[in-house]
Amino acid sequence: MKIEEVNNSKKEVSFFFFERVNLMKIEYNLIKTEKNTKARLGTIKTNYGTVETPMFMPVGTKATVKGLSPEEVKETGSAIILANTYHLWLRPGEDIVEKAGGLHKFMNYDGPILTDSGGFQVFSLAKNKKKDITEEGVHFKSHIDGKALFLTPEKSIEIQNKLDSDIAMSFDECPPASASYEYLKNSVERTIRWAKRGKETHRNPNQSLFGIVQGGAYEDLRKYSAIETVKLDFDGYSIGGVANDGESKEDMYKAIDYSIPYLPENKVRYLMGVGEPIDIIEGVIRGVDIFDCVLPTRIARHGQAFTRNGKINLNNAKYKEDFTPIEESCDCYACKHYTKAYIRHLLNTGEMLGGRLLSIHNIRFLIRLTEELREAIKEDRILEYKEEFLEKYH
Repeated sequence: MKIEEVNNSKKEVSFFFFERVNLMKIEYNLIKTEKNTKARLGTIKTNYGTVETPMFMPVGTKATVKGLSPEEVKETGSAIILANTYHLWLRPGEDIVEKAGGLHKFMNYDGPILTDSGGFQVFSLAKNKKKDITEEGVHFKSHIDGKALFLTPEKSIEIQNKLDSDIAMSFDECPPASASYEYLKNSVERTIRWAKRGKETHRNPNQSLFGIVQGGAYEDLRKYSAIETVKLDFDGYSIGGVANDGESKEDMYKAIDYSIPYLPENKVRYLMGVGEPIDIIEGVIRGVDIFDCVLPTRIARHGQAFTRNGKINLNNAKYKEDFTPIEESCDCYACKHYTKAYIRHLLNTGEMLGGRLLSIHNIRFLIRLTEELREAIKEDRILEYKEEFLEKYH
């Protein structure tokens, strides 16, 4: 479902045609729970109209979905998109974005935007976890020039307030999958303390703030993290720590199952960093509402495409004379206008259009997947949908 138009009037500046009206935080409405599972059909009311869930959110790390214009992203059926606090803090800087009028004006995206806290990037750059991760925040070095940096829960929220995204994320610790139980226990407790500090710092009345549940694959830690985070009364809740460090699918599903029962029904549930089709289906069945991942654009740049029969690699010679679309049933721009043979030619000659077309297709594939999941929930047949999908996808 595309975002409802909230203002059709054309502005004086030719490249910028939107304006937020009735400024508010998001509002989640649960419409229905599928009778055989925990899958939920809902809506999120935003400053840019009402969007439906379950939903996949394309990632625009540096205020752009890599290789695509905002108009191309919107044509895939996108609603909420992501941007990254860490990267925008370093370049161009939150003050520049604020002077531009916020992220929406800066990148010309007339739809809701979610900013992550920068936690994942920061913890991947902190070399000595025991020394660099302190109660105050995290010491690390810039991936650009090696400059020493220090990010705190307060600073992450202050940056996101200036970016003026619709949804901001709490600053959490992102422990590796290999972390011990004792490490994870201490990490969960610190993340809760950081969540409280961030919430106390939050000053943007039109920006929703989400809390993040951690705890690895341990049931007691997930339960504790969820209960204590919910006590802080955030606008929505995320399940983190499932795509940080090569976590297994089994551990991912455990993390969801152990967290969901303690999250309120009237708030959005967000599974962070997950974009494999089967994981989205499993997440929806378990009660997750929204998902994000860089996967569709990342694999596109390497010549790979999602199809109903699994991923294909258009670099392969067998597509040299294949004059059919990436997928016959797909309604995306790439499939309507181009063939596998042509896209393979673009990839083979290093032309950037090849990756762009595959990015359009892959994003549309995941958005169309969530559209179909919504219909399956309406019809109380999501388990049948999963079985039908898995029969072909390999």
